[in-house]
Amino acid sequence: MKSLSLKRKLRSLYIVTASGIGAYVAISLYKNNEKFYRNVVMPLVHLLEPEQAHRLGILVSKYRLVPKTSYIDPDSLKITLFGKEFKNPIGIAAGFDKHAEAVMGLRDIGFGFIEVGSVTPEPQSGNDKPRLFRLSEDFAVINRYGFNSDGHQTVLQRLVNLRQAKKCDSIIGVNLGKNKTSTDAINDYVIGIKKLGPVADYLVINVSSPNTPGLRTMQDKNVLKSLLKSAKDTRDSLPDGSRPPLLLKLAPDLSYSELKDIANVVRQKETKIDGLIICNTTIERPQFLHNDNRTETGGLSGKPLKDSSTKLIAEMYKLTRGEIPIIGVGGVFTGRDAYEKITAGASVVQLYTSLVYEGPPVVAKIKRELAQLLADDGYMSISEAVGSNVK
Repeated sequence: MKSLSLKRKLRSLYIVTASGIGAYVAISLYKNNEKFYRNVVMPLVHLLEPEQAHRLGILVSKYRLVPKTSYIDPDSLKITLFGKEFKNPIGIAAGFDKHAEAVMGLRDIGFGFIEVGSVTPEPQSGNDKPRLFRLSEDFAVINRYGFNSDGHQTVLQRLVNLRQAKKCDSIIGVNLGKNKTSTDAINDYVIGIKKLGPVADYLVINVSSPNTPGLRTMQDKNVLKSLLKSAKDTRDSLPDGSRPPLLLKLAPDLSYSELKDIANVVRQKETKIDGLIICNTTIERPQFLHNDNRTETGGLSGKPLKDSSTKLIAEMYKLTRGEIPIIGVGGVFTGRDAYEKITAGASVVQLYTSLVYEGPPVVAKIKRELAQLLADDGYMSISEAVGSNVK
């Protein structure tokens, strides 16, 4: 009888303990507890191979399994850009939702805008696996995906469905790439503008990925002139109401003379664009990297890119005389990181790698910290702070 009684007690203890743990986990997930995600959820996710974890993140967002954020964006975080009002200046960078599958879930966790892609004209599988690597000690990632894409037609249909559902009020940008085997790179971007322009709030001409052979050479001033003129002419030929702003995404590995050449091109009348995204991943490997994966080929993103990205934003802000809006990206983990990019000249910012390490709550955390920094410095809005540290 004593043995039976002990078994019952142990069973009851197990049920109570399991129930308590289950309740704690459920409440922590529901409340988007930052520490719980950082210390429990994301380390568990990281038991998966990086690309498997990425795919899991897409599926979770696609089926909207993460509770909607309870954070309410203050008016100070609103900004008008490209003729549209952004509810807040924190966006998800291209590379996460490559195929426009996860837009609504990303909206739920608080992103002010969502950039999908890169999208290529024809479907392509990208580079061989493995092609995604975590550098956990460095809070960084190296990828060499190589523009794996479902192609224009599939992404177009997904975006059309979103627009027709009238449930998505998010600002959606589409990042355009070229097919690896294309013999006419400029035409790949022209096709993308024609196809996806009518469903995009802005389009990005991505010639800065390090993972497609020859792509970065399109940042050369002469090639860039031809590309941007064709892109502008194509955009301007679209029907009224279907002419999205055109942005150019730059690499962080450009020399100052190359930056000057690009600034000159993007300010000329025939090739003037509506915005810059600064910057893409880097092929440089800072000496302070610790993780063994630092030797992998591909583009490095995350905290190691933070300072060089912010410096590049300030340089291009000065070179373009503040005439061309900038989306800042690279190593944004905190509100202070975002604020530094804004005061360096970015109007809005994007993140990706911090989501890998801290999970969905990082979005609200950054917004909350950013709003406080604005208030501390006496700014009533984001727009007042843009470029305020550039001399």
